[in-house]
Amino acid sequence: MVCTMAYLVKTPWWLSRLFYCDLNWKMQQDAKPSVYLTFDDGPHPTITPFVLDTLKAHNAKATFFCIGKNVAQHTDVYKRTIAEGHTVGNHTHNHLNGWFTKTEAYIENVERAATLINSRLFRPPYGRIKRSQANRLMRKKPSYKIYMWDVLSADFDITLTPEKCLANVLENIEPGSIVVFHDSEKAWDRMSYALPRVLEHCTQQGWDIKALPQD
Repeated sequence: MVCTMAYLVKTPWWLSRLFYCDLNWKMQQDAKPSVYLTFDDGPHPTITPFVLDTLKAHNAKATFFCIGKNVAQHTDVYKRTIAEGHTVGNHTHNHLNGWFTKTEAYIENVERAATLINSRLFRPPYGRIKRSQANRLMRKKPSYKIYMWDVLSADFDITLTPEKCLANVLENIEPGSIVVFHDSEKAWDRMSYALPRVLEHCTQQGWDIKALPQD
């Protein structure tokens, strides 16, 4: 287990089994090894296009968990993301922390974002969601599929060097991994350094870089 400050870089197997075992922490493997890069908090008018250009250069696909209010402000970037073959998911409308939000208000916020984000994929901001909130989302018709992660780049940590952010990923990524990056201003210095190098590493390993399935 690798622990830095108040977060885990690598999700230990027992944590995902004991808590919220019905959420998606890692992907089952196809015949060819694959990894799954995800980006939270966009779209952003300049950072998301950088991510899209970098992914295209490596023939890679990814999943973008979008904030509803950002989609409303940058609809063109959101549409480009979908047009280029990536998948999108719901990340609430206002980046709510589920632990500190009443369940009814949380669900209403997710549904507000859903008027702009055509997806039943969901990731809770900060990874913080109450059992009652997860149950409500997974029991909706159609239900939401909640994706967590097994590798956290920690690009949001402003005390982290870009090199350490890269090491967080390279030392822990493996076939089936769901990796978290952020297409946000706070993460820019670290994400922009790490992403191209992570893509190069995955290509050298012969791994496919895929988006989470939309259905």
